[in-house]
Amino acid sequence: MPTEPPRTGWVFPDVAVPPEAGGPDDLVGAGADLEPGTLLAAYRRGLFPMPDGGARARRGQPLLWWSPVERGVLRLDGLRVSRSLRQSVRRMEVRVDTAFEEVIAACADPRRDGGWIDEGIRAAYVRLHRLGWAHSVEAWQDGELVGGLYGVAVGGLFAGESMFHRRTDASKVALVGLVDLLRDDHADRRVFDVQWATDHLVSLGVVAVPRSTYLRLLERACDVPLPRAFR
Repeated sequence: MPTEPPRTGWVFPDVAVPPEAGGPDDLVGAGADLEPGTLLAAYRRGLFPMPDGGARARRGQPLLWWSPVERGVLRLDGLRVSRSLRQSVRRMEVRVDTAFEEVIAACADPRRDGGWIDEGIRAAYVRLHRLGWAHSVEAWQDGELVGGLYGVAVGGLFAGESMFHRRTDASKVALVGLVDLLRDDHADRRVFDVQWATDHLVSLGVVAVPRSTYLRLLERACDVPLPRAFR
């Protein structure tokens, strides 16, 4: 089971107030730190950290915290799996937490367009992983890590952070594997958060929900046991 770290000393903004009533837009704060207790407090309140403009832009700049007004969520019964992806699933093996540091290193590759994972963020999530809160779901083929994703699991919440692939469909295979892991007796209360509903994610079945809806779903999810694979 995960180890609860010391509580954060930072106070996060109330994101329940909608923008039209004077609440924040997607960007809700700046500053704080990446200590495990701070990160967990943020996820439990519907926030996550991400530098603006990529990893290089973070040097000397305060850390930014986000809570999108329209949140990207993948409903566990809504994943779209094409025929070609099903074939890829049969060719690859899905593993959990056997190569977390390799997965986050691949996601942080500076050669990737729009890369936002700097050394500070990478180290922070490795610490979370060692405490049992951050997890990797990996796609392997012929004994080689060919794709994967990582994120944070808090009760019934899985907050996806980033994914990568080295072979066609490998990151999607990891996604299919993760959804299978989350489909248990508590699936109706679990939340698979993907931050924003990008065109690519929408093609896989992700939908955008209002922040108020997300916060209600999150409140229910936090009381749900972790999936067996993450205990």
